[in-house]
Amino acid sequence: MAREHKLFKGKTLAILSGGGDTPAINSSIESVRNRASMLGYKVYGIKKGWKGLLGDGDIVDLSHQPYDGWYGGTALNSSRTNPFPSKKNPENRVPQILKNLKRYKIDVLVTIGGDDTNGAAKRLYETEGIPVIGFPKTIDNDLRTGTIHKYNGKEIEAVICPGFPSAAKAIAEFAGRIKTTAESHNRVIVLEVMGRDAGWLTGTSIFGGAKLGLIPEYEITKERKRMFFERVKQAYMDSPRKSLVIPVSEGVRWYDDKKDKVDVVYASSELDEYGHPRFGGISGVIASEISQKLGLDARAQITGYYARSGICRKYDRRLTTTLADKVVDLLLREKYGQMPVLSKVVPYHELEEYNTSSIDMGTIGNKPLSEDYFDIDKFEFTDAYSDFLKKILKYPRFLDFNSDFPAVVPEK
Repeated sequence: MAREHKLFKGKTLAILSGGGDTPAINSSIESVRNRASMLGYKVYGIKKGWKGLLGDGDIVDLSHQPYDGWYGGTALNSSRTNPFPSKKNPENRVPQILKNLKRYKIDVLVTIGGDDTNGAAKRLYETEGIPVIGFPKTIDNDLRTGTIHKYNGKEIEAVICPGFPSAAKAIAEFAGRIKTTAESHNRVIVLEVMGRDAGWLTGTSIFGGAKLGLIPEYEITKERKRMFFERVKQAYMDSPRKSLVIPVSEGVRWYDDKKDKVDVVYASSELDEYGHPRFGGISGVIASEISQKLGLDARAQITGYYARSGICRKYDRRLTTTLADKVVDLLLREKYGQMPVLSKVVPYHELEEYNTSSIDMGTIGNKPLSEDYFDIDKFEFTDAYSDFLKKILKYPRFLDFNSDFPAVVPEK
């Protein structure tokens, strides 16, 4: 017997985005909105993350409205607001959240974010019974999603989160461009890339011609620092154009000679509501020491927010729609407290719902770069990591200027 109305007619689903922006959030919002609408939901957008559910609320109606999912960032805006008490804000704002969910008659909440935003959502689900579904978001690609990468007969635990593919392409292109100026001046350019706790994004520089790298997963102790400088000198001398691009994560733990300890470099010691300080400046420290200790012309270049910015790339676009298809499955089965994920690393044309699964939002956590992807003795990303990137980026995005000009010897 045919249904007269859509399954969830009369119900309201709301979407919020929290934490740092990525090029794929608008695509995620549009994809979830479209599928929820087909199921009969009225769809609201909550402005500025959890902040939009405080006070009188800041809610917009996304139903039957045009929405550009190719445009980067988030039209709903974002914040690092934590509804639960924290050191920075000891106030418990959960009652305000509950009040506004009731006032606006919101039946289901979809939270687009990382482990902070989705961790808070999971806690609301467990303590208050709020129906929530998480949606992954990060350019750092460091959420534990249980995604498997099969390489040479081995199964490696990897991650592919919306936002990372677009950022990966941006950083690969950035490294490929900066490579030409490094070559022109026979310089070492230390390229600082976002990555507080993981080197996933930093590693994408190899598709722009970078050779060596440093990531947060491995502390650069006094001994490793000495080994690193030796590798830099050798790699520089071996390079055809006497130049190097060395990507380093902003969260690299670096040995400080004066303080005799390993630490990160802080751009600001101020903490956000989830207890995170702001990193930045490690590239300048490393470039300065390369110049002083190796006598090479070294410069620092911070990529900053470049990786977060710009349009949603094709892989991300299809990834968000694929994960939104899984959200439909979760909504139909009323399986809340879950987050859709890719079950395995696949190329663009295999981004389909049958290659997805879902995980409990309480088990998300952080996933460092797998040991199979980085050789700490050589300070290099491995062939396994290159294979992982090929699924997303297809092939490296840089050119080499192949020259072997004969030297001119003056006549006697």
